[in-house]
Amino acid sequence: MKEKLHRRNGFWLVASLVLMLVSAIGASLVQTDGGKITVKEMYWETSTGVGLSALLLKPDAATAEAKAPAVIVSHGRYNNKEMQNANFVELAKRGYVVVSIDMYGHGDSDYTTLETNLTSGTGMYDAVKLVAALPYVDASRIGVTGHSAGAFAVSYSVAIDNQAPTRLISAALLVDNDPTYRDEDGAFINAFEDRDAGIIAAQYDEFFFRSVGEDGKPTNAPRDFITTPNAQSFLHYGTDPAGTDERVAGEVYTDGENGAMRVIYTPAETHPWSHFSATSVAYAVDFFQEALGAPHPIASSSQTWQVREVFTGLGLVGFAIFLVAFTRALLRTRTFAGLAVRPQPEIAPATRQGLGWFWGGLAVSVLLSAASFVWVTTNPEISSIGFFGAPPLFPQGPPFFIGVWAAINGVLGLIILTISYQLYGKRNGQSLRAAGVLPGWGTVLRSLLLAVIVVASAFGIVFVLHYFFTTDFRVWVLAIRTFESDKLLIALAYLPFFLLYFVVNSILINGFNRITLRGKEWINTAVLAVANALGPTIVIAIQYAVFFSTGLPVQGLGAFSAMYVIWLFPVVVILIVTAIISRKIYRVTGNPYIAGFINAMVATLISVSNSLTMAA
Repeated sequence: MKEKLHRRNGFWLVASLVLMLVSAIGASLVQTDGGKITVKEMYWETSTGVGLSALLLKPDAATAEAKAPAVIVSHGRYNNKEMQNANFVELAKRGYVVVSIDMYGHGDSDYTTLETNLTSGTGMYDAVKLVAALPYVDASRIGVTGHSAGAFAVSYSVAIDNQAPTRLISAALLVDNDPTYRDEDGAFINAFEDRDAGIIAAQYDEFFFRSVGEDGKPTNAPRDFITTPNAQSFLHYGTDPAGTDERVAGEVYTDGENGAMRVIYTPAETHPWSHFSATSVAYAVDFFQEALGAPHPIASSSQTWQVREVFTGLGLVGFAIFLVAFTRALLRTRTFAGLAVRPQPEIAPATRQGLGWFWGGLAVSVLLSAASFVWVTTNPEISSIGFFGAPPLFPQGPPFFIGVWAAINGVLGLIILTISYQLYGKRNGQSLRAAGVLPGWGTVLRSLLLAVIVVASAFGIVFVLHYFFTTDFRVWVLAIRTFESDKLLIALAYLPFFLLYFVVNSILINGFNRITLRGKEWINTAVLAVANALGPTIVIAIQYAVFFSTGLPVQGLGAFSAMYVIWLFPVVVILIVTAIISRKIYRVTGNPYIAGFINAMVATLISVSNSLTMAA
């Protein structure tokens, strides 16, 4: 029986490696358009004295004799250069030279001060200057585009370019962010002057495209943005729109100075969905086709970035399987064999009283998870650090916010665990030692060593595949990517928060809630995985039910509640997957600590490698 299980695990270990390799090869083939585009990882010291990281996509047809137009693309706040994969895939295969930057403080770029960010377009204008000097780029046809904070970078870069001796930017597209509509005196202005300019304004944008009245409340919903004076002034080249013709979304206007175009697109989507939207990608392709011309015109509806996303998603699946399969494989080695010989605790029978504690405990956990999230978002001290960070100890805000919330739930989980054991488990013969809760310090330390080896090996594969194929593992806002060595030190500051949660979570899932439902343990696992993520899912559902029905997100949940709710999207997936990983590993060890350590380390590294790092 054991040999059969070992052979089965060997199959899954090989399958995980194959999935990750196929992921890297397939994603590379898509982003290189079958080898017609060269993709390079770039890092250089800019004129501002700060290191900037970027991806360069150069079509083979772009040469010194046949110069191509170029587009610099940028992610939003707390993201990185790979988040622009949809745009850089579609633009590059149409013949544009594309540079996707890590804004300063993000990804692999150096972190710097706010002042330097403003005077350099957060790195975008530094990239513009570099691209303009490339021998295969037509410097008269350079465009810039960015999402959210990346759109701020566009506005900053245009403002810098306005003061430059030689202007370099000829087209600008802002995605899910407002440009500057008025001057300091409140008069309408044409911030883009004679450049082609466009806006993609999501109808359900959580942050932008609304005006605020004297009472501080929004005077319009984002879905009505096109009718506002700001939008109409933009389409009328910065003039006061009063008394002018009303302009519409999706129409390209070219009656401004030198025939410069203006257009506003209004897709029915949310702020973060623009990263994953065929509609918004099509608008970007159409805009730059109109503004810069495409060396290889292809219909904007013909998109292949989704195929890349499927491949990178396969990598995520392979990564998760590897964590379990490699852990099981290491249990056959002499060093860790002792962790696999624990007698397996019997599955608790589903008695009426046991079911009452099971479902009651889950209900309380779900409610506390949602309630604690709302409390954390409304706590001014946590909110401040969560948004801005607190360098040097906590230079990243989001991992602090999620980590504190996780730690609070870890403490609440300990309380639930204690009450459950004292009032039910202990009276019904439950043994903490048999459940793996008290395995001894030697076992805990060996579990930690095993977890470190597994996580280091898994991320080692990510680094090797990135070296050869310049890809990572991701779907939408959930990404496993490479990172610079400084992120390891940063991760140590946040790891205790995540350890408290994931270790307690693993103990609760395996030692206290492992019962049969309808005679099937897998049903119990599925219920626990869903319950693990149900609290944040409820918060998301409330937010968007209100948003889609009223046109505005929930108000009064904290100054940056919309941002915090967006952070929950990857958290929901992580909580489901880590619950399954926890159960799979526990079944062969009877030890909840191994999975708790692995899940905490992986969650921490995902958090710190996909965020903004603030300079002290």
